[in-house]
Amino acid sequence: MIEVTNLVKRYRDLVAVDGISFKVEKGEVLGFLGPNGAGKTTTMRILTGASPATSGKALVAGFDVFEQPLEVKRRVGYLPEQPPLYDDLDTRSYLQFVARIKGLRGEKQKNEIERVIAACNLESVRRRRLGELSKGFRQRVGLAQALLGDPEVLILDEPTIGLDPNQIVEVRTLIQKLAEKHTVILSTHYLPEVIQLCKRVVIVHRGRIAANDTLENLTAGGRSLEQTFYDLTQQ
Repeated sequence: MIEVTNLVKRYRDLVAVDGISFKVEKGEVLGFLGPNGAGKTTTMRILTGASPATSGKALVAGFDVFEQPLEVKRRVGYLPEQPPLYDDLDTRSYLQFVARIKGLRGEKQKNEIERVIAACNLESVRRRRLGELSKGFRQRVGLAQALLGDPEVLILDEPTIGLDPNQIVEVRTLIQKLAEKHTVILSTHYLPEVIQLCKRVVIVHRGRIAANDTLENLTAGGRSLEQTFYDLTQQ
């Protein structure tokens, strides 16, 4: 479903992504981990078509990110760490705006908006301005916009950041359900979240792949994921 080969991203003298390669199979939830500045967000932005790569290749659902960007964007839902919200719009109006951008019209648009409002538990704030919402609700609105159109691939950058414990459980449960019909790349600093949701993990450090393995192998011998992560990112 996703195939990345020798991906490189340079900003003048800074190499943010340095020749990384990995695959994500259909229906898989991949934990995409790394310390701040490791290249995670840059890689996710490249996969969504939000940022060009310097070199390398990336395929999403069989389409080349660089040569067929519109086809890729039709198949990807993206939640960045800071959701792209417009504070003057209410929740439903914002979702309607995003749905139009995604080409949803008429009854299909209405049904999709109602589906994601229900899925993300936004009924109580559907008519409230986004600028008035708590960080937790804003994060859920960001997740709802990523789900519009029922994309094949979801790329989620810190989806539970800012949520209270109950909301975290709700979002994790939702991601588990989404994995039944979507391919998911999940970036998070909450390693227990990876243990709960992911079977395979890619760890990046200084723009390179430090590990690409199953969670079972990374925690073999009684090692915790936290200790493995620490050891791989201290070199």
